[in-house]
Amino acid sequence: MIVRPSGRHWSSLEYSGFKDNAGPRPMATSFRFRKVQKEGDIVLTQRLAEFVIDTRVAALPAQALPAARAAFIDTVGCALLGLTEPVSELAARWAEENGARGRVAVWGRTLSTSPAEAAFANAIASHALDFDDAMPTLRGHPSTTLVPAILAAGADAGASGEHALASYVLGLEVAGKLGVAVGDGHYFRGWHTTATVGVMSSTAAVARLWRLDPDQLRTAWGLAATQASGLVRNFGSMAKPFHAGHAARSALLSVWLARNGCTAERSIFDVPGGFLSTYAGEGATPLAECIERLGAPWEIAEPGIYVKRWPCCYANHRAVGGLLQLKEEHGLRADEIESIDIGFLPGGDGALISSNPHTGLEAKFSIEYCAAAAFIDGTLTMNSFTDDQVMRKPVRALMKKVRRHRIEDSKVYSGLKGYTDVTVRTSRGRYRMRVDKTPGSPAWPLTDADRKEKFLDGARRALGDPAAGALFDQLSRLGSADDGGGRIARDLALRR
Repeated sequence: MIVRPSGRHWSSLEYSGFKDNAGPRPMATSFRFRKVQKEGDIVLTQRLAEFVIDTRVAALPAQALPAARAAFIDTVGCALLGLTEPVSELAARWAEENGARGRVAVWGRTLSTSPAEAAFANAIASHALDFDDAMPTLRGHPSTTLVPAILAAGADAGASGEHALASYVLGLEVAGKLGVAVGDGHYFRGWHTTATVGVMSSTAAVARLWRLDPDQLRTAWGLAATQASGLVRNFGSMAKPFHAGHAARSALLSVWLARNGCTAERSIFDVPGGFLSTYAGEGATPLAECIERLGAPWEIAEPGIYVKRWPCCYANHRAVGGLLQLKEEHGLRADEIESIDIGFLPGGDGALISSNPHTGLEAKFSIEYCAAAAFIDGTLTMNSFTDDQVMRKPVRALMKKVRRHRIEDSKVYSGLKGYTDVTVRTSRGRYRMRVDKTPGSPAWPLTDADRKEKFLDGARRALGDPAAGALFDQLSRLGSADDGGGRIARDLALRR
């Protein structure tokens, strides 16, 4: 069967499918796209929209929905842990004072608001501590925009848990492929991909959840593109989690507007002056090549989701992991340290913009602080990133001995790609380690017990012990046969 999508520009799409009662429309089990004849063909936005809307749940890899469920649990846990952060309090106040009819819960609070404002507040809370997950191909944090947007849209629409998880997987696929399409140069020009690409991936997920057709998704992307923003220069301030909130809210707004007849450029990834021609930087892969690799491999499987072990920028984590290993293996003490040298590949410390932090927020983006505090305390915790802890005299003294150096390489890397060299010089000798795995990655994963404890740490603070355990159990059943009738509860037990 050949389906010709409506609109001026179409591509051929073959599928064999059947009616999916849980999905937005008849969906394909497999795709065979026509090869793009030349880069100028106006088909790429259409093809990407078809993939998002028409892919059947049955076509997803076996590990996709369980991995998505784990991402939901981690993101909600991070949000509950971040509830008391000043930026989260501000977002909740905004939602309460300016929100529309209360239909969706602001997590962990006795407050309901519109889906868009709930997504805004919940995304800010989930990114407030910089403890949420990341993905190398995005060069950013995928779930902080996706999960709040999906849960807000899904709760409002009464969507099934399976449909919500599948929408996440498809949104994540867009995040990874567009992340490669804008290239590392996008980030190094100062754009925060968590937000600029995150608004596009979240728009895709919400459009699928709200049962838009491909043409409507194309319009929604046009609207989202005109709201895509977020600057790296704002790292270390409350504006960084605001990026995530703005992206999640903009996704719901864009989809709602498109569904109700608002117009926008419908080929935003193809045209001159569009999203990619404006935002793509050095190292960008042509979108045509990225689209040929949709689902091959799936982003949820490769590179997969990286779950943070410590509540700070991921660019710190390889160095901190290696430093703690050296300390344990050789019995190193702070009083014998002469220097700690951290070697970064090009781009590896691009997000670590603070070398002399004075606040907890600034310290999250400082390898000088994270290395010194981790060495002295043996780990990094929530308490490590208070203003008082950052100014401790022993930590400040050791920070002066932490130095960065550049490892020469012709390629560009990130905190999630490549390796980090750690060298500790002491009065007893020199100790070195090349750390080529990232803590929390599929290659160096958190255990199930670690993940559960991370969630419960935040949930207990917000909800109390019994409710925290109940919420973990509820989220662990999301999308399964016994998830409470197959519908997302409007509040997911997230109110106090």
